[in-house]
Amino acid sequence: MTPLAALLLAPLAGMLLLAATGHRRLGAPLNILVSALTLWAAWALAVQVQREGAFLAGHGYFYIDAFNVWLLLLTAFVGLTTALFSWSYMQHERDHRQIGPTRMRLYHASYQAFVFAMLLAQSTDNLGILWVAMEAATLATVLLVSLYGTPESVEAAWKYFILCGVGIAQALFGSVLVFFAAERVIPNPEDALSWHLLYQHAGQLEPVVLTLAFVFALVGYGTKVGLVPLHNWLPDAHSQGPTPLSAVLSGLLLHVALYAVIRVKMLVDGSLQTPLAGHLLMGFGLVSFLVAALFLHRQKDIKRMYSYSSIEHMGLMTFAFGVGGPLATFAGLLHMTAHSLTKSALFASVGQAIRIAGTQAMAHIRGLIRTQPKVGWALLLGTAAIAGFPPFGVFTGEFLILMATMKTWPRLTGTLLVGLAVAFAGLFRNVQPMVYGAVPEGQHPIRVSVWPVYLHLALVLWLGLSIPPVLAQWFDQATRLISGGSLP
Repeated sequence: MTPLAALLLAPLAGMLLLAATGHRRLGAPLNILVSALTLWAAWALAVQVQREGAFLAGHGYFYIDAFNVWLLLLTAFVGLTTALFSWSYMQHERDHRQIGPTRMRLYHASYQAFVFAMLLAQSTDNLGILWVAMEAATLATVLLVSLYGTPESVEAAWKYFILCGVGIAQALFGSVLVFFAAERVIPNPEDALSWHLLYQHAGQLEPVVLTLAFVFALVGYGTKVGLVPLHNWLPDAHSQGPTPLSAVLSGLLLHVALYAVIRVKMLVDGSLQTPLAGHLLMGFGLVSFLVAALFLHRQKDIKRMYSYSSIEHMGLMTFAFGVGGPLATFAGLLHMTAHSLTKSALFASVGQAIRIAGTQAMAHIRGLIRTQPKVGWALLLGTAAIAGFPPFGVFTGEFLILMATMKTWPRLTGTLLVGLAVAFAGLFRNVQPMVYGAVPEGQHPIRVSVWPVYLHLALVLWLGLSIPPVLAQWFDQATRLISGGSLP
């Protein structure tokens, strides 16, 4: 069995197995085992790409290159660490929130279905399969958001389903337009949605049709990225779903949707030979970044606050890829990696803080560094990392984005600096009392395991100090590809 086949079959088989056994005590360890097998397969696939370069597989339906192989590895890694965190967290939820066997089985099966859909979206070469995988991820997320069955969670799930359903329909129409533009250039209709063939013939594709396709893809997949004004589902989904969902939703799914937008942008850039697609990304990204930074100051729910932080950073990444060029693209890739690791760690810390305080209301979460120092320090360091404190990797990514903006769009540099300052103030005005405030009555320490959080933060610190040579090589190759280079 090839590493790619193992990567996709492991979560798929795990989904089916956990659909039958996920309610038992064995369900959580089995979820972890499947996630570990997925990570092993992703590592083997990364080694294969490192040795052999980009390749097609599965009769041309899958294409692995430097751009998506690191995302596959990152998805598998975060999937494993979140599964480890969810073991104790979901056991606590089962004991205290009366989640029955059916819902536990649904959680574990949907978790693996969610991971499978993301891996499929990242590895496929076919834009039609990419759309199907994103829709499958949407359906799996809907089930997870409504897991508790409360009126609020059902409302959040319904809101997520409607908004993202409308968005994914726009993305489908964008894929249809890509097919329409390709059928005159690529003789075999079965290959008309093959991304690598479309990229090779991008200069021959009809520019007007490709422009319309990109607009629909940006609106469609941008809904799942959380770009303003398409972001309304995201805070509700975070606040009402289980915390492990927030970790993978913010740390992984948003990046997969952005990955889909970038793949389509690469086709449009090759067809138009103009920066129109980049300007659209810059506009949506900058508005999302600024609006989310302002909304950080108005939040009272801890999970909603960090969900707006995710919107802020996704806007910044979108802006970076819109600026384009080697420096901004490299910065966007680095920032995507650092954000994924940091935000998944942060939501794990948030989950433990909620367990300690018994509420998501920030006004009642106080003195964590006294009640539970490991959780308090994890929340403080995670917030410092996501706020862009040096020497964490998020700071390096933001610094490079600023340098790229100063080089190509100097008038926007001040706007970015103001937005970063506003976001920094919004985070720490809420986090400081939660960490250092007076301990309220009834807040007691609990048994927690936060080593996955510190592992993520250590990796983010490493990225800020020195990017590993292999990862830097992948980033360089992906940067050349996204910036208009030829396929290897």
